[in-house]
Amino acid sequence: MPNDRSFTIDCAECVHRHTPVCDDCIVTFVVDRSPDDALVIDAAEARAVRLLADAGLVPRVRHRPAGRRAG
Repeated sequence: MPNDRSFTIDCAECVHRHTPVCDDCIVTFVVDRSPDDALVIDAAEARAVRLLADAGLVPRVRHRPAGRRAG
C-alpha cells in the first residue's frame, strides 16, 4: 500500500503516452511493461533512480499526469 513517501506512475494517465518521450522514459527503460500497467516505487527506489539519472546512466522520469499542471 503506497504511503505519502511513494508515488504511482500510471502510463495510461501520462500526457507523453505514445510519443517519443514515452519511448525514452525511465519506466520504459527499467521495465518492459504493458502500456496500461502502473509502476509503484518507494522513496529509496526513487532516490536510486534520481541518482542514476543525475549520473547520466538512465533517462529522467518524464511522467506528467494528464489534466494536472507540473509543479
